[in-house]
Amino acid sequence: MEKFSNTLELKTIPEGQTVIFKSVVVVKKIERRNAKNGSEFLKIEVGDRFSSFSFTSFSNTSTFNFFQASTSGDIIFMEGMSRHYQGAFSPDILSARRLSEKEIKEGNWYAQLEQTTAEDLQDLKTEFYGYVEGIQNSQLKRTVYTVLEELGDKFFTSVAAKSMHHAYKSGLIEHTVHVTRAGVALLNFYTDIPRDLAVAGMLLHDVGKVEEYEGDLAISRTKLGNLQGHIILGYRIVRRAGIKSELDPHLLERLEHIILSHQGQLEFGAAVLPSTPEAIFVSLVDNLDAKMGMVTHLLTSTPESQIFSERFPGLETQMLVEKMD
Repeated sequence: MEKFSNTLELKTIPEGQTVIFKSVVVVKKIERRNAKNGSEFLKIEVGDRFSSFSFTSFSNTSTFNFFQASTSGDIIFMEGMSRHYQGAFSPDILSARRLSEKEIKEGNWYAQLEQTTAEDLQDLKTEFYGYVEGIQNSQLKRTVYTVLEELGDKFFTSVAAKSMHHAYKSGLIEHTVHVTRAGVALLNFYTDIPRDLAVAGMLLHDVGKVEEYEGDLAISRTKLGNLQGHIILGYRIVRRAGIKSELDPHLLERLEHIILSHQGQLEFGAAVLPSTPEAIFVSLVDNLDAKMGMVTHLLTSTPESQIFSERFPGLETQMLVEKMD
């Protein structure tokens, strides 16, 4: 296999400097768009386990037909020439081809390209189950375990998002543990909040994402994910588990409300606004960890040579990534 450069190395190429590079990447996303003159072009995102970048393929370029026939999850070898657009690395691709199954196996490319949590998965599981055991109300505890029985190992391998935060294998359990860890600490300051309900809500708030997303190297929404979204899917999972666990109807009603409202605002996807003390609390802690997940992503995926990250939609800004002395 030809020598290749990973995405972080490529993004360190200084703006204005022309470098011919070779790289093995996975196709993350392909969007078909039309220019003002009506001509078609493709906006393509590729990446590896370090980072990702996007580039444009116009209909008059030699690689347009190749990328037009490509799909998310394809592992490709490509040769390109470095270029920047509006301060971001956006190369011209000179040639590209799909890797054969033999090349993928021999190069161990799935392992080299797949993004996954940087934390120890067993440690995350142990901490998660510790929070479940800390729930004093036996019906609520049984409800959480019933959800886990239904979802199985998928809960521990699922992503937490398509691109915004914790968008990698086992990102969901990492995000869930971080939310609960922060929430349990903060509950010591807000003693009016029903502790067991809040903890159960934090542990279960995103379970619908197990059914919302699919894919290993490239993440996409499932049919149900597109039709219903993780909030409604999560509500249905938790409701089934609550009924099966004979959870008190009043507690089930409030637990369901946490799931339905945890996005915080209607424009962010919440089915309703959080309207109980524990739902308001869970929505705020969830937003905190989601935002800090974006911060961590930018700190680890932005080259050290850059002072500011690329503009990130979830934060609506470019973030200062310069290290302090």
